[in-house]
Amino acid sequence: MRAEILRKMKETSDYIFAHPEVSLKEQASSRRLAEFLESEGFSVDWGIAEFDTAFTAEWGSGKPLIGFLAEYDALPGLAQECSPVQNGSGGPGHGCGHNLLGTACAGAACALKDRMEKEGLAGTVRVYGCPAEEIVIGKIRMNEMGVFDDLSAAVTWHPFDRNRVSYDIWQAQDIKNYKFYGTAAHASKHPEMGRSALDAAELMNVGVNYLREHVADDVRMHYTYTNTDGPANIVPPFASTNYFIRSNLWERTADASERVDECAKGAALMTGTRVEIERVTCNKEMKVNRALSEAFYEEMKKIPVPDYTEEELKFAAEITGNAGLDNGGSYFGGLEPLEEEPVPLAIGTDVSDVSHTVPTVMLSAACMCRGTPLHHWAATAQVGMSIGQKGMEYAAMCMAAGAYRLMTEPDVLKRVWREFGSAEPN
Repeated sequence: MRAEILRKMKETSDYIFAHPEVSLKEQASSRRLAEFLESEGFSVDWGIAEFDTAFTAEWGSGKPLIGFLAEYDALPGLAQECSPVQNGSGGPGHGCGHNLLGTACAGAACALKDRMEKEGLAGTVRVYGCPAEEIVIGKIRMNEMGVFDDLSAAVTWHPFDRNRVSYDIWQAQDIKNYKFYGTAAHASKHPEMGRSALDAAELMNVGVNYLREHVADDVRMHYTYTNTDGPANIVPPFASTNYFIRSNLWERTADASERVDECAKGAALMTGTRVEIERVTCNKEMKVNRALSEAFYEEMKKIPVPDYTEEELKFAAEITGNAGLDNGGSYFGGLEPLEEEPVPLAIGTDVSDVSHTVPTVMLSAACMCRGTPLHHWAATAQVGMSIGQKGMEYAAMCMAAGAYRLMTEPDVLKRVWREFGSAEPN
């Protein structure tokens, strides 16, 4: 990979880390990533799928058309300096490493472009600037509006604590708000005149907790109250909850979600209140593709994993102790073998819906020491420093190498699409 691309990747990831922006607010982050791509000869279009912070950056012409899925949104409350001691400000931070994620996708696209130019190859390279992954909205709407439909394959990655092809079934999710409306009254003098929305919300949650015994083992249902305002001497006229309902298969998720709805309706009936059910977003499970995963794994085996300095290993040891990480003193590893069977993963992503539209591959690279959980201050601390950046560079080189193979070996792409269910590639 050209030294100038590596320099721009470091500068871009540093900037996005220093200017963390939560979902749908990624104005500076998306602009900086687009500027990187424009400086490398890509043409940029904004406002994709009616998102202000979504863009496409494209170079080349014709088929194959390889799309890189870039992300850049941060998480609320996860600000953290690049220190092995927790010292965040309480503001947003990159506890999922998206400062690295989008940047590596851009770097991979630039490296692929370089190689295609040098060899005079036909084909198109496209980077999607995808907002709002953390709230599972961005790629869902983009996919619904057809922006991925013409791809030959979609490529992305995620920062983790391991190097591997992510041959994982990311969960199918249904995310809903339940809003209960009752009648206010004096809680002591005239309780009979009140109809408690809070009672309804609590009864719904009791019903869902009993429901847990009667769903498949992989179904997860978790909730939080999103509004419980008001003093206790007023019968609450409004209460609301947010639910995530998940499993490894959309059909099971949809069934559990319908039964949760019935718990809400029953709670409203018991309390004389009214419930509104609002779907925030939903996504299917990841559709893995063995042929695509094998192609990228073969390329990953050719690329050395990062080496770490004594200073980086010391940092990993300190943060392991301070954050209570479980790694037994083994902080980083090599490339892990590709699993024989897909691995159920208790995490969801909006990439999953793209995988049902076009063949999609996701890689993982170690941007934090082993045992570091995502959405945690220890992850933020590492993705903003050299440990995270080494993983970012490795991921970019692996994605570029795998995508080059798709560009130059038509038989591989045909096998990928036959497995996907189509006789010929896009």
